[in-house]
Amino acid sequence: MTDDTPTWPSLPYAAWQDTYSTLHLWSQMVGKVALALGPPLNHCWGVALHVTARGLSTGMLPHGARSFTLAFDFMDHVLVIACTDGETRRLPLAARSVGAFYRTLMEALADMRLAVRIWPVTVEMPTPVRLDDETRPAPYDGTWAQRFWRVLVQVDRVLTAWRCDYLGKSSPVNFFWGSFDMAVTRFSGRRAPPRSGPAFERDAYSHEVISHGFWPGSPPLMEPAFYAYAVPQPAGLAEAAVQPPQAYFHPELSEFILPYEAVRLAASPEQALRAFLQSTWERAAELGQWDRAALEKRPGTG
Repeated sequence: MTDDTPTWPSLPYAAWQDTYSTLHLWSQMVGKVALALGPPLNHCWGVALHVTARGLSTGMLPHGARSFTLAFDFMDHVLVIACTDGETRRLPLAARSVGAFYRTLMEALADMRLAVRIWPVTVEMPTPVRLDDETRPAPYDGTWAQRFWRVLVQVDRVLTAWRCDYLGKSSPVNFFWGSFDMAVTRFSGRRAPPRSGPAFERDAYSHEVISHGFWPGSPPLMEPAFYAYAVPQPAGLAEAAVQPPQAYFHPELSEFILPYEAVRLAASPEQALRAFLQSTWERAAELGQWDRAALEKRPGTG
């Protein structure tokens, strides 16, 4: 990548899906370390990854009197283990089996006196993968990994700015390693109807939410896209008119979808994305009878 790289680069699913799959598996290892050691904040916020100036990182993970972070550096293509006592390890991001990467990570942590036990099986994937003994080659193309991160940088910037207009409870902009997507969520403050499913899903949707995010794609949506949904979904939302014109309601996902390519090619990608965020939020909040007057910042109110 050079300085003339487009701010919103193309990210065709078919071209980078092998590297995407590898990153998803690696991120689950890192995320599971965070799950084992991170603070148990509600809605899994304490174990999410966040965009940095070089990649994606965990928050601070306590280990006795010390703390550390795990950070993907997509500039130098290394996984950096940085401890508060000054010790640092840099593990190369390169094509190898998932099991080999797992062993390298766990051995490095143990050698740094940061040993941790995790459940080495993937979550939120159609076919679970055993991370510790997966021997198939796992491709890694650093150019595509860096391009994906550059997309996340722009998405994070727009979602963070848009989050500022909300006065109610709102999540940070999180990257969730289970589903491999970036999301920001607004809460009405009201409890949601109880739901079945895994404990993390019951916690995530314990209260009414309207969520927006970016997903690099996988079946049934084989392209990167922005999404918006409400839980519980108010009557009439699927038929609501939203912007920009390329946005549509996906019946199988039960979400509004805006293809990334439509944003990337827009005269103003940021304006196109903000139109999607704002219009889907307004329709969902109105149909769900949220108290917008109390929850939204108005011009001149600070």
